[in-house]
Parts: sequence; C-alpha cells; structure tokens
Amino acid sequence: MVKTNTKEKFHVITVTAPALTAVMAAELSDLLLPYLQNDVKNVILNLKELQSLDELAAEQLVKLQQNFYEKNSSFVVCEIQKPVEDFLDSVNLLEIMNTTPTESEAMDIVQMEEIEREFLNEE
Repeated sequence: MVKTNTKEKFHVITVTAPALTAVMAAELSDLLLPYLQNDVKNVILNLKELQSLDELAAEQLVKLQQNFYEKNSSFVVCEIQKPVEDFLDSVNLLEIMNTTPTESEAMDIVQMEEIEREFLNEE
C-alpha cells in the first residue's frame, strides 16, 4: 500500500494504491503516527498514484496532518492527481491541507518549517 523513503529531515511516503478507503487511511495513520516518536518526525505524503478516495479517508488525512503540526512536525501532501484534488476541493478539505504540486516543493516546505521551528525555539 505504501513505499517509504527516509531522508535526513523527513520521510517520503508514497501511497501505491489507486484508491484510498477509510480503512486504508486508518492503517496509514497507524503507520505514520509512530514517526512522531522518531528523531526524523516530518512526513511528505506523495499521492501521485492515487486516483480516488472517500470522504472519511480524506478527513483522516486532515486529522493526521493536524496531529503532526500539533507535535511541531511537518506533514505535506504532494503530487495530488486531478480527480483527487477535485474531490478534496468539493468536500472543502483541500484548502486546509498543506499541499504542493511536486515532491521537490514539499521538501522545500519541510526544510523551511524546520528552520522556522529552530528559530522560534531559540527565542
């Protein structure tokens, strides 16, 4: 269901399934929440292979993102395909998600948020 690629400051998690159900989203949450206990806490969720998801799955992704930000960690969703983007927009979830068109831009956001957190911790 997912491929994981760990870098210095983040994990890139690629959903390899064409559809994401609420059950699969719950499994994804169970897989990703333990990362908050690691030294490398930031996650980039790459949805380039995902073509559809249901509303409960979408809501779980938003909750997952909120969990990461509450724990001072980044959670960026990238490479959302048009059908998924349109669906997220139609259920008013796209605007509250931290999304980027490319994985490279997601990496940039994680790096900037890391710098921001370090700066805020120094004050």
